[in-house]
Amino acid sequence: MPKTLKDIRTLAGEIASDARVEDIDYLLSERLDLTPSQFELKQDMILDDEQIKQAKKDIKKLAKGVSPQYILGYAWFLGYKIMVQRGVLIPRFETEELVEWALKTLNDNDTILDLGTGSGCITVALAKEAEKNNIKNLNFYASDITDSALRIAEENFLTYDVDATVRKANVLVGLGKFDKIISNPPYIKKSETSEMDKNVLQNEPKEALFGGEDGLEFYKRFAKQVREHLNSHGEFFLEYGFSEKEELADLFAHELPDFEIEFRNDMAGKPRMVHGRWQK
Repeated sequence: MPKTLKDIRTLAGEIASDARVEDIDYLLSERLDLTPSQFELKQDMILDDEQIKQAKKDIKKLAKGVSPQYILGYAWFLGYKIMVQRGVLIPRFETEELVEWALKTLNDNDTILDLGTGSGCITVALAKEAEKNNIKNLNFYASDITDSALRIAEENFLTYDVDATVRKANVLVGLGKFDKIISNPPYIKKSETSEMDKNVLQNEPKEALFGGEDGLEFYKRFAKQVREHLNSHGEFFLEYGFSEKEELADLFAHELPDFEIEFRNDMAGKPRMVHGRWQK
């Protein structure tokens, strides 16, 4: 009978042998409310019966290929605990950088669209960080193509007391005009499926991952629609796949010649974010 954290960690490695070690450690440390350093230092910690029971239950789910964030029911995004479940994309660290970039451009009274909101993590983080920076009277809208995502987003808005108008929409069709549009859209190419983590393919919604044959389906539609949905001197911030920069640069040069376009790399040095500002 396992008693210590080390025993449970070993058991998890045996039962969920296909799971990544970092996923096992993340799941156990979150359940025990331990920081990564505490987790390593407290391997001799004695677990009570309830903790052992919970750990075994979690390990069985991990062994079936369920992502740790879906087992926990939440993921961390820019320091905020965001509710997630199957049917919504798990927030990524790269998207935090997109939010931080957009945050620097916010002004009082801006109207902001979180396009393809998923869990609502972008809106939550922008709203709460804007509060800290004393940016006032922001008007938030959050759209998605699926009802399940919008339900989870609304739960997260309620948890963090964020006032956001929720809309069901496919890209920008049927939406109004905004000062800022920010999105982490689907951008994975069909050809990249074989390179993807099995957990991601098994758990996360395909419509939030795949962007058609070339990964650019969303961006092509967005580029044709965006003028009708931005106010004068409006801006957009989009995440994209690291191999898609050249194609996007050509697309925006052709479709949006009157926009000032800037690309940025993520912290890993990979092309990841693009900002557009309408010169009108």
